[in-house]
Amino acid sequence: MNHTRIQFSDRKSEIDLNELQQLFNRSAFWAKNRSIDDLRIAIANSDPVIAVWDGTQLIGFARATSDGVYRATIWDVVIQQDYRGTGLGSKLVETLLSHPRMNRVESVYLMTTHQQKFYEKIGFQCNSTTTMVLFNKPKLGSLPVPEIQFQELLGG
Repeated sequence: MNHTRIQFSDRKSEIDLNELQQLFNRSAFWAKNRSIDDLRIAIANSDPVIAVWDGTQLIGFARATSDGVYRATIWDVVIQQDYRGTGLGSKLVETLLSHPRMNRVESVYLMTTHQQKFYEKIGFQCNSTTTMVLFNKPKLGSLPVPEIQFQELLGG
């Protein structure tokens, strides 16, 4: 690997969604078979988004969502398998955390299945007290649409 060719970018417009889909399919068991449309939506609603390039090849990716002050969540951290163990994963997460949209956030969360030790080296700690998840929004989905009011849309 030629480190002089490795570049990090926060320009969403440079990400080829087909390449990103291939990276996920090859290197992220938790993100296989994501559709191009869903990737487009996820990227559009994330800031920052960081891509790692070796020349013109996409070899890494991570994104975050945040209010910019209190809370942020890191999503979809992936490095192509051939590049793992080189420090690029740590550099990718550190680049995301140092982004102006993230660098003053009080608490940054992430979910991981097998990489706790990797994230602990960066400074993350296991946190079993605040983690909850809602799958499929069953209660919201069962409400008749007229009963759901979105105050912002109604001028409230």
